[in-house]
Amino acid sequence: MIKSIAVAIAGLVLAGSLARAAEDWQPDPAMLAAAKKDGEALFYTPLIADQIVRPLVKAFESRVPGVRIQFVRTDAVGTIVRMINEAQAGKVQSDVWCITDGLTPLLQRGLVAEFEAPSAKGLPPALVDPRKHWVAVGLAIRSLAYNTDIVPKAQAPKSYQDLLDPRWKAKMAWNPKSMSGAYGFIGTVIKGMGEERGMAYLRALAKQNVVPLPISIRAVLDRVIAGEYAIGLEMNNTHAAVSAALGAPVQWVPLDPVSETVHIAGLTKSGPHPNAGRLFVDFMVSRAGQEVFRESNYVPMHPDVPPKYPELRPEQGGYKAVVYNPEEIDADLDRWIKIYEDIFR
Repeated sequence: MIKSIAVAIAGLVLAGSLARAAEDWQPDPAMLAAAKKDGEALFYTPLIADQIVRPLVKAFESRVPGVRIQFVRTDAVGTIVRMINEAQAGKVQSDVWCITDGLTPLLQRGLVAEFEAPSAKGLPPALVDPRKHWVAVGLAIRSLAYNTDIVPKAQAPKSYQDLLDPRWKAKMAWNPKSMSGAYGFIGTVIKGMGEERGMAYLRALAKQNVVPLPISIRAVLDRVIAGEYAIGLEMNNTHAAVSAALGAPVQWVPLDPVSETVHIAGLTKSGPHPNAGRLFVDFMVSRAGQEVFRESNYVPMHPDVPPKYPELRPEQGGYKAVVYNPEEIDADLDRWIKIYEDIFR
């Protein structure tokens, strides 16, 4: 009974905060009128449907009656392949997309439209593409998480060097083939330590037999929480914070530096509903949209909208981050993949 009341109260608080946020968003009248003529837009995204996509769509549609947002959820690779195949068939369907990597193939094929989102005005330059191809909508910050039932706090790793302790051999896990896993870890180590020292460190870490789990990082964290592994590498800090708040035996530790990737959104070239798509992106970028990210336990990108747990942002948590946008990831990803194949397999 008490739990049901708490859930109901939380729901009312969330609804109230989102309603207040929506009141703050005043879309450009001309853009709003054009979007209503489109009537709908199709959104391709790897974001979690129930956690963030449906709340975003609901908040937007409640503010813009007459414009419907439909979505297809798939991973970044699936989104890119789908967009390329549709363009080759001459049947472009998506209007809006969101990814964390893989932008280069879309740019090379001319599948990305230029646009401006009025709500992005004044954002830090790192969050808005100067070529007008994308704008950031959220952040993902990853590092180490450990099971507090298995690892006493005093023994928990606090640095990359601590991971080389023999006690952790075969007790650490990561996703082996993802930027939010081994590839991101490799890139951050090299960028943080430098080429020579970073490569030497990775060779030493390979001797620790990190367990490859080809599942989502959320699923990797769940295996850590279940006690199957003591430590998860490249774990999302919001996942760990939410689980810990619910009583799970998990603690996130920011190694120096952590990995920070940017969720970006953009418009599809020749999309059938460009005006509705642009309005939806503008909403996601606005403080109102960023409040939805916050209340859905994502890290908002907007400097004026703090995360639900402020320490999850490096600036507030007092730790350093290697920040990647999709184009930077694309430039180095093949090399990080080769390093993984050469050293860790």
